[in-house]
Amino acid sequence: MSIPAEVATAVKAAAPKAPAAPVDEITLIANKWKNKRGSLIMALHDLQSRVGYVPRESAMKLGHLMDVPLARIYEVVTFYNYFKLEAPGKYVISVCLGTACHIKGSAELLSGMEKELNIKEGQSTPDKEYHLQAVRCLGCCGLAPLVSVNGKVYAKLKTNESHHVIERIQIDKPMAVADAEDLAD
Repeated sequence: MSIPAEVATAVKAAAPKAPAAPVDEITLIANKWKNKRGSLIMALHDLQSRVGYVPRESAMKLGHLMDVPLARIYEVVTFYNYFKLEAPGKYVISVCLGTACHIKGSAELLSGMEKELNIKEGQSTPDKEYHLQAVRCLGCCGLAPLVSVNGKVYAKLKTNESHHVIERIQIDKPMAVADAEDLAD
């Protein structure tokens, strides 16, 4: 016994449809920014915020989807020091070199971190545990000098305390921001 054609059509229409294949993140980023004038930088920011850096394969796919030559993407990525072409370490250590921090010795803190980690600013340790970078201002000038580790702020540091920051990261406990009397100054 065969099923009438109209019943078969009704059953197919009522049957649950297979879920669409998930759209990958690079396609989402490209679709979000493709038709917006001058949006390449924003698309690259979006990519880096999701991945932590701009991988070559992702840059190639993003360029293809946005109709932007890979050379243009690399012009942007290499011009702005915000963008990273390699995966940063697990802990991104940002040493503030803004005016207030600089006056209070942040350059010495940075130098101490370089010695402590045996890397230069802008590099990651070979085990990809730490990435050291200098930033121009973290907006906490009253707490100078300071270091941020993955967004956690270590403030009112002494110029010889770089090893304390590394120790705090290793034991994963927050370092005291400042004593109450220090904040009163």
